Amino acid sequence: MQLSDDDFSLFGLPQQQAQDRADIDARWKALQAKVHPDKFVAEGAAAQRLAMQWAMRVNEAQQRLRDPLKRAAYLCELRGVPLQAESNTRMPAAFLMEQMAWREGLDEASGEAEVQAIDAEVAQREAAILNTVQQLLDEKNDAAAAAEQVRALMFINRFRADIDRRLDALGQ
Repeated sequence: MQLSDDDFSLFGLPQQQAQDRADIDARWKALQAKVHPDKFVAEGAAAQRLAMQWAMRVNEAQQRLRDPLKRAAYLCELRGVPLQAESNTRMPAAFLMEQMAWREGLDEASGEAEVQAIDAEVAQREAAILNTVQQLLDEKNDAAAAAEQVRALMFINRFRADIDRRLDALGQ
């Protein structure tokens, strides 16, 4: 194991989108048991600092691997297609139309039931896009197409946060 290993190698997992979250969590626990700074108290400050670096590296990897969106973005980067989400907002045209309809629907929704219906529709679409991303990365090895879909998922993630805020406001 090296600090520079990619997250998948660090966790002993195949470099693919399809992962079992329980397996990721179990591997995280095992790695943390090996690198936790408390295990290195008797070895001095330098060993504890190195152990702290390892513990932070393992935690960062676990956070990326257990979140399907972060994992997909990371896989795209590993395959030479960084998302560049700040400067590249290219998404499928059909999705752009869909997001405009969702946004209008949310703006016009007058009650909790309407907002929850939009949330259910968006959640269903999110699951479908995650499935597409998995196929693009794991079966077709098309990181460029997957990156477009990941950017769409990033929009969905932000939009669902807007939905949650709207539901909170309606519940008060």
